[in-house]
Formats: sequence, structure tokens, C-alpha cells
Amino acid sequence: MSSTFLGMPAAPPRSPYGAGHLRGDEAFPKAAATELGNDQLRSNLHKATHTIRAKRLAVTAEVPDWEELRTAGAAIKADVMNRLPDLLEQLEAKVTEAGGTVHWARDAAEANEIVTRLVAATGSREVIKVKSMATQEIGLNEHLESHGVTAHETDLAELIVQLADDRPSHILVPAIHRNRDEIRRIFLKEIPGVDPELSSRPAELAAAARAYLREKFMTVPVAVSGANFGIAETGTLAVVESEGNGRMCLTLPRTLITVMGIEKILPRYADLEVFFQLLPRSSTGERMNPYTSLWTGVTPGDGPQEFHLVLLDNGRTAALADAVGREALHCIRCSACLNVCPVYERVGGHAYGSTYPGPIGAVLTPQLAGTHAVKDDPNSSLPYASTLCGACYDACPVKIDIPSLLVELRHQTTERTGRSAEQLAMKAAAAVMGRPKPYTLAQKAARLGRIAAGRDGTISRLPPPLNGWSESRDTPAPPRHTFREWYASEEGRRALADAAPGRAHDDTEQAPGRAHDDTEQAPGQAHDDTEQAPGRAHDDTEQEDS
Repeated sequence: MSSTFLGMPAAPPRSPYGAGHLRGDEAFPKAAATELGNDQLRSNLHKATHTIRAKRLAVTAEVPDWEELRTAGAAIKADVMNRLPDLLEQLEAKVTEAGGTVHWARDAAEANEIVTRLVAATGSREVIKVKSMATQEIGLNEHLESHGVTAHETDLAELIVQLADDRPSHILVPAIHRNRDEIRRIFLKEIPGVDPELSSRPAELAAAARAYLREKFMTVPVAVSGANFGIAETGTLAVVESEGNGRMCLTLPRTLITVMGIEKILPRYADLEVFFQLLPRSSTGERMNPYTSLWTGVTPGDGPQEFHLVLLDNGRTAALADAVGREALHCIRCSACLNVCPVYERVGGHAYGSTYPGPIGAVLTPQLAGTHAVKDDPNSSLPYASTLCGACYDACPVKIDIPSLLVELRHQTTERTGRSAEQLAMKAAAAVMGRPKPYTLAQKAARLGRIAAGRDGTISRLPPPLNGWSESRDTPAPPRHTFREWYASEEGRRALADAAPGRAHDDTEQAPGRAHDDTEQAPGQAHDDTEQAPGRAHDDTEQEDS
């Protein structure tokens, strides 16, 4: 009988380095500095995010139990994370029972291989696609293209990005960084046979895209989609959208392949009642999505006759293993946090380098792909891409505490980094502050910093290694005197005496209920003809109402 070694279990793998779109080419501060110089980008983002934000506030204010809905959504997602393996097995059984086929993909490479193999089996060299963050995450379009298969994006914003050979910059509105004139130029250049007199009116732009896509809907036999939700109880999949392109992709082709992150599962069909209220109001500022498509397996003679569900891990199990970071998996991809984030509004989505930009991307991307896969990993800068203002938490429909997750990721990054200038500075500060004499000397030495202060009393630039601090904030100039010096001075003693409760000084300020000249009066009585009870006269200048 052979022996078995029972060692410590290995940590779940992150998304493999170099696969998909979960890591940029440069750190966030450098990428953000570039984007800040794009005035057109900032103008487009400001207009779009403010419009969506106002719509969201209007429709959420209509719901009397909005906070209770948020609480319910958070509770359901927490329950899902607590029993995710069991729910996934239940979903697989129900989808299979309904005539579908379930595939398990541990990472982007496996998911891409599965989808490519399934498309090849149909003999088609084209697929039409429903907007999908999961397929963007794994880089499916590029993988299909390398195997001779053309993927046609049918969502209008995704189509704009694809035709421009661009990258999405927003979870919900991928082309939010483009304005109407830019879109017109893209269509004139990239869409065959488009009217050369095409204007930048939204209706004309939409009509041009519709005419281009209609032929694809009617002729391409394979569709690829994502899923907003998967129901373990019934094996039902759900996609919500605003244009109708998704409905065309989900009903007309013979073969449908859905790629769904394993965290998108819900336990019960009834749970949709909660999320179908939370999602549209938080994402597009609508009371409900114009198109809500639900399907369960295969129905003979109705819709696709071959259905495949690819369940994607790609670092999600690793995130689930983090007791704190797993909360990022609650995200329902509404993008509400992006629309209220002051950082995202100014730099846009490309600066984050990942498919998932904004506040949620700053916590989700490091959880899925890690922050130290390579030296100077760009993902290690993402947890610092925030002011920690908390607006994202207030807007999140499932109450993800993004600021706390960012702080935790910063802590983890610091712990992995080892000895740094910041850590050495903190240790030196602790040694000085723990000893009175060095602390006093340090306070006096700090006064020299007043020399570097400007007329506004702030220091805008600090020398290395403190220059990282001053790159994004000003430092107040040190005061002329330390608190201890002020406390021991005549000015300090006088100020403390003036502020002492219950003490009279200069015959002008009295404690409540006390009279001048050390006399105390009964309620309603006057003293020294200067202070009267309500309704009493003094010095013949104030009389009772007659």
C-alpha cells in the first residue's frame, strides 16, 4: 500500500500572467498622467457620468424601500459566496437536464480554447456577440481571430470600440470616451457602404449601425454571450440590455455559447425580483431594462438548438479564498461606482489597464490577476487609484465596501513589498515619538520647513523620498511654535483660562445660571441691571409685550 502525503493545500491560482485583459502596460499614475492631458476625453467623461448619475439618483429616489433592496442584494450575494461550490453543481445539473452542455474553464486560456473548439465544430467562420465583460476579460475576440474566426460585436458601444480598434473604457458604456463627431468619423471610415452624408445625429448613427448589423443577425449561425445572472434552482440564464441586439443574438442563431463568471450565480429564481430592480436603476438610470431575456437549456423548435455554458474561474476562486477581498465578487457590473468616482471621471477607464476600470476594477482586478506577477507589476498601483472618498460605497447597489477593500489591498501590497523608504520612515518616526527629548528636537527642526513654504502657507514639493507624497497633495507649513511651547506661554495659559468651563473672567462671560459679583439670583430675577429673565425689563429699555 503506497503512502499518501497530506500537505498544506495550495492557494488557488490567479488569472495567468499574459492572458486576457486584466493587466495594463504601465502603472496607474503614469497612465493617468497621460490621460489627464486629453481635454476632449475629460469633457466627454464629465458630460456622460453626470448625466447617468442624475438619472440614477432620480429613479432610486422613487423607490421607498431602496435601502432595504440594497441590503437584500448584499445578503443574497454573501449567501452565494458562502456556498458557491454547491450552487454551481446545482446549476450544472439543471442546465444539463434542460438540454444544455456545461463546460468548466479554470482560466482564460481554457475558456478561449473551449469556445474556439465549439465554434469550429459548427463550421462557421463568424460569430455574433452580445456585450460581455467576461469575454472581454479573457480576450476571446483576439483568440478567435488568431484561429480565423471573426467576432462581430453587436452592442452599439462595443461596435464603436471594435471598429476603431480601440479598447472599452467603461463597464456599461464602453465608448463613453467618444463623442458623436468621433463616432461619425469612425462609421464613415469603417462601415462598408455607409452614406457619405451621414450626420452626427444619434438617430442617424444608430440607423447606420442597425443596417450594418442586420445582415449579420440573419446569416451568422453562432452567437456568443455573457450572462448577468445564472439561476441554480432552475438552470435559467438571464441577459439584460437596452438595444435589442442581445435578443437577436439569443434567439436567431442555431448555436449559443454563453461564458459566465462563476460568481454570477443566484440561488433562486425569486432572487431576480431583487436584482431586476437594483441593476437597471444603478446602471442606466432606468426603472427596468428594455430587453430582459431569460432562457433555460434548449427548447425544440424555438431559439438556439444547441446551448453551451462555459463557467469561468480565471482567478475567482483565489478571490473567494480571501476572507476580505471576496466581497469584490459581489459586483453585478452596474458601473454605478464609476459614475460617481472623481478619479475615474478625470482619467477614464484606459488608465486602469484592465477590462474592469474604476473603483470596482481597482479591487477586482488585483483579486483576479494578482499584484506581483512580475517586477513592478502595474496592478500593484491600482489600490492607490482612489481618494477613499466613499462615494462608490454609497452608490453600490449591493453595498460593496470598496474603500475598505482598497485599504486592505494596500496593506497586502505593503506587506509583500518588504523593506521600503516608507517603512523605514515609519520606524524612524516611531522611535522619535516614543522618546520625549528626540521628539522635542524633531519638532524644533521641523520649523526649517517654513523656508520652503509658499505665500499660501503650504509646501508643494518635498525632497526624495518624500516627493511621492507631494506629487498629489500639498503639505501645510510647520507652525512657528509647537503645542508644548504655546501651552507653556502666557498666551496659552490665558487662552486655557478663558476656555475653562464654569469660570468667570473680565466680568463679561458667565457660566449658565451665574450672576456677576459672585451673587446668585433666583430664576426670573435680574442682577446688576444687565441680565434679565425672559419677559423682564432692564434699564427701562426693554418692556413686556402689551
